[in-house]
Amino acid sequence: MAKKKKEECPSVPAWIISFSDLMSLLLTFFILLYSMSVLDIKKLMKFLWYFQGEPKFEAIKAVQVIPPISLMREDMAKLLRERVDRILPPHAFQIAVIEDYIIVRLFNDVTFKENSAQLTDKAKNALKSVATVLQSLDSSLGEILIEGHANREEKDPWTLSEKRALKVAEFLISQGVDPKKISVTAYGDTKPLYTWNHPLLIRRNSRVEIKIKLKQIRKDVLENKKEKGFF
Repeated sequence: MAKKKKEECPSVPAWIISFSDLMSLLLTFFILLYSMSVLDIKKLMKFLWYFQGEPKFEAIKAVQVIPPISLMREDMAKLLRERVDRILPPHAFQIAVIEDYIIVRLFNDVTFKENSAQLTDKAKNALKSVATVLQSLDSSLGEILIEGHANREEKDPWTLSEKRALKVAEFLISQGVDPKKISVTAYGDTKPLYTWNHPLLIRRNSRVEIKIKLKQIRKDVLENKKEKGFF
């Protein structure tokens, strides 16, 4: 007995196809008209809000712009380097920014006369420049730590490092630096800068370090000081 064929899906009436074609053409026609017209932003937003709902706007709060805060360590380090570089040869000093401090490192071969705590003329001129910069900082200047170091080949490194650190502190005070902000420490040969066993590097372990800590200061205040020629 022959199998019955499955009934096919009922055919769509012909008028529906014509109607859908007409609607597509009408939509295309209106889109074309709209694209050729002058766009009105307000009407467009109303049209979109009709479908999306009006967005909720929050009042914008006034924001006060505060001048940026700078510890200006890099600025001061650069200034000190320029000042000292005019007086001392490059091998006689180092200036660096480490954590909260600017370090002015003066090597004793040039800073002091041989085997003594007596400052050389070049060292005095360099320290005068350092003192001028420190005085210009006013209330933004924090503490000043002066540390004396000696190398293991020097006689009585503890006493010598102490005398040299005190001599630098006394000279800065004589140039007008606030003595209340200065503290002096001697380390002898216990904190070498270089640990290699080389005669030249061993000699460079003998040094005085001036560690300068700055308070926070507004950048515009710093620029104002520069314009007035404080430094």
